Amino acid sequence: MRRILVLAPFILLSACATQQPVAPIMTPEVLPTATATPAAISTPLPLSSVQPSISPIPTIKPTPKPQLSEAQGRALLNQLLPAKMPDRKGWTEDMLDAFTALKLAYTPENFCALAATIEQESTWQGDPVVPGLPKIVWNAIEERADKYHIPLIAVQTALLKPSPTGKSYKARIDSLRTEREMNDLFEDLSAEAKKLNLPLNMKNPIRTGGPMQVSVEFAQQHAKVWPYPYPIEKSIRSEVFTRRGGVYFGTAILLQYPAPYTDMVYRFADYNAGRYASRNAAFQQVVSSLTGRQLVEDGDLLSYSNGVPSGTSSVQTALHSIAGQLGMSRDEILRDLKQEKLVGFAQTELYQKVYAMAEKGGKRWPRASMPQIDLKSPKITRKLTTEWFANRVKWRYDTCMKRL
Repeated sequence: MRRILVLAPFILLSACATQQPVAPIMTPEVLPTATATPAAISTPLPLSSVQPSISPIPTIKPTPKPQLSEAQGRALLNQLLPAKMPDRKGWTEDMLDAFTALKLAYTPENFCALAATIEQESTWQGDPVVPGLPKIVWNAIEERADKYHIPLIAVQTALLKPSPTGKSYKARIDSLRTEREMNDLFEDLSAEAKKLNLPLNMKNPIRTGGPMQVSVEFAQQHAKVWPYPYPIEKSIRSEVFTRRGGVYFGTAILLQYPAPYTDMVYRFADYNAGRYASRNAAFQQVVSSLTGRQLVEDGDLLSYSNGVPSGTSSVQTALHSIAGQLGMSRDEILRDLKQEKLVGFAQTELYQKVYAMAEKGGKRWPRASMPQIDLKSPKITRKLTTEWFANRVKWRYDTCMKRL
C-alpha cells in the first residue's frame, strides 16, 4: 500500500500525500508480455448458451494490433507530452526506457497514464522540492527527543559533528530542500548513529520518494523478481530518488499488473491506495449490503501487523456472520481474503459466492468502487482524499489523450 508517509523518528513529505500503510507491499505481479493496456478488461466474456447436441461455434479472436516499434513509440510519446516542460528529452528517454525494460506496450493509454501520474506527483520535477522541510524535520526531531526524555539541545549538539559530506548534520538539516537530500542525510545518520552517541533510532525512516513517490519497499521487492535495467550506484533505495529510477519503479507499480477496470480512474486510485484497492472497495460495498454491517470502503480486507495478517478485520467479522449461507468455513474465508492484493482474488470461491448471493435478485453490483480514504501529511491543510487524487490524475490523463 502507498498511503501516508510516517517517519520514525522523522517525517518526510511526499509530493502527493498518502495514507499510512496498513498492509504489506506484495511481490509485484508482473506481466510476462506487453499485450495488456490499462483499460483492458481481464474478466472473460461469457460463453453463449448452446444445446448439448450442437457443436459450439468456434470463438473468433480479434486480430491483435501490431506493437509499435521503439521509434514509433518515441514519436507517439513526443506527441502526447506537454509542449512546455523541463528537460523534455530527458523525461522522454527515461519513460521509454522504463516501458522497454518492463515490456509494456507503447500505447496512448499507457503513456498518458504515466505522464498524468508524474505530473500530479511532482509536476515534472526529477528531485521534488519540499517547502519548509527543515522546520518539519526539526519539529519531528524534537517530538522524538521528548519521547526519549532527551533535551533537544543535546540532540542538536550531537548533530553539530561533521558528516561524510564535510558539513555538519545540523547544517545539512537546516539547508534541506529535496527528498533526495533528505534520504542521503538519513543514510549517513543511520551509518554513523553510534559515532554520534545518540540514543535515538537512526534507521533510515523514508518510505517513499522520487518524482512518482514510489515505495522503497516496493522497489526493493520488484528488483528481486524483475531485473533493474540501470547500473546501481549505491542501492535500490538510492535509485528510487533518481529520476530514471523513480520513473522506472513508478511505471512498474502503475502499469505492470493486470487491472480489471474499464475506467482508468480506478487504476489511479489503486496507485494511491494500493493495488486492487478499487476492486476490494467494491467487494466491501457488497459485503456491507449483504450483512447490514457498516464497513469502511478503503480496499483493505484484512488487518495487518508487521506485514502479517493479524487479528480479525471488520470484513472478516461481517463475512463470518453469513458463513453458513456462503457454505464456507472461517479458515476458507481467510484463505481467500489473503489474496486481496492479487489479481486472483476475483476468481476465489469467496469472491464468486459473495457476488452470486448479492445478485440473486437481478441487481448488478459494480466490480470497482472508489476507495474512501482521507489523505494525511504535515503539509496538507485541507481535506483531501484518494478520490480527489484519482480524479485529478484522470483529468490530466484526459488532457493528455486530447493531444492525439
